[in-house]
Amino acid sequence: MRLRLASQGLPKGSVVGFELMENQKLGTSQFLEQVNYQRALEGELTRSIQSLSAVQGARVHLAIPRPSVFTREQKNPSASVLVGLHPGRSLDKAQVNGIVHLISSSVPDLSVKNVTVLDQNGNLLSSAAEGKESAGLDPSQLEFLRQVEQSFIKRIENILSPITGMENVRAQVAAELDFSQTEQTAETFKPNPAPAEAAIRSQQSNENNSGAGQAAGGVPGALSNQPPGTAAAPVTAPAATAAAPAQPSGGGAHKESTVNYELDKTIKHVKSPVGNIKRLSVAVVVNHKKSTDKDGKVSSKPLSNAEMTQISNLVKEAMGYRQDRGDTLNVVNASFSVVTEEVPAVPIWKDPATISLVLAIAKNLLIAGIVFFIVFKVLRPLLKELSTPPPPPPPMVQNAEGEGFVIAPTLGYEERLRSVKDLARQEPKVVATVVKDWIGGNE
Repeated sequence: MRLRLASQGLPKGSVVGFELMENQKLGTSQFLEQVNYQRALEGELTRSIQSLSAVQGARVHLAIPRPSVFTREQKNPSASVLVGLHPGRSLDKAQVNGIVHLISSSVPDLSVKNVTVLDQNGNLLSSAAEGKESAGLDPSQLEFLRQVEQSFIKRIENILSPITGMENVRAQVAAELDFSQTEQTAETFKPNPAPAEAAIRSQQSNENNSGAGQAAGGVPGALSNQPPGTAAAPVTAPAATAAAPAQPSGGGAHKESTVNYELDKTIKHVKSPVGNIKRLSVAVVVNHKKSTDKDGKVSSKPLSNAEMTQISNLVKEAMGYRQDRGDTLNVVNASFSVVTEEVPAVPIWKDPATISLVLAIAKNLLIAGIVFFIVFKVLRPLLKELSTPPPPPPPMVQNAEGEGFVIAPTLGYEERLRSVKDLARQEPKVVATVVKDWIGGNE
């Protein structure tokens, strides 16, 4: 019945997708178009979530605010998801995060923090993932932390195993990683260096020369415009009289120079990578050195100080030890305790190897028996029956009226007598006619 209903496309659910937009009527308002689009988007998201194996049914509610031309009044959309799970099934944190990111990526401007996921019992499934992300306990980050620690452990054991043996060293690493994302931009101005070392941005020089001759002067008028008379130097001059200083004639040169140097400015943009190692704490335990004497007796003794120093140096190099980072290293030499437990004798009928062997033999015998039965009980009689020719038809005996009956001469007396009796009960008229013919023939 379910197959017949499924062939007819039944039962038809109430979830509709973007096929709702195919039957748009002429004259539909913008509000109704927005409502139909939101319904179609909710239906498509519901179908996507219901395709998960653990989800039996789902409903998606979108709260998409109307767009505004003012940035201050713009609101972000939000979404709520209600999932109905199959009996005995549950969603892990990775699947819940997948549903949250599916909804967030399908709606524009929808943040992951604005998506809420609940199950059919009302349990909030998205709170655990949000709490871990806010506390820095993202599962991907924890997995990366374990990979870093295992990488250091493997490096330490690989470098020490050729010296101590693989079973004689144990190492554990606790790493602290920085998953914070920081970006820093700094603009620094330094004091100007000496002019000889500074770069010149621009330079301007201005020079004014008004002439080296005697400038015109005196009282304005006709007398001052007359050329000077002939100079007459005295023949003798007083020795004590000094030469009079030259008076400025009113002319000379003026020079200005302006030099602009480049500013010493530094712009630095730093983006810290994610997952940097903040601190490493390493603990290494090395087993005592074992030796065997002539009698075959095994003895152990501690490692020497030189050997311990060598091992510590090797571990520091393998882990990338940095004292300024606060790394710690502790190497201990101790004797490993080997616990030997007496294994009780297991009966042969309880031995797993014996049980598996018996099961394998029984399985092979069962297969051989089935093949033997098919060959000798089914195929062989069928082939024999097909190869045997059909027996000839039994002879017929007819009476005077043309009616006949079958005689089986190959049968025994008792069987023939029983056949005649059965024939007499079934066809009494035929038997009476035969007997009558026999009597008439004897006469």
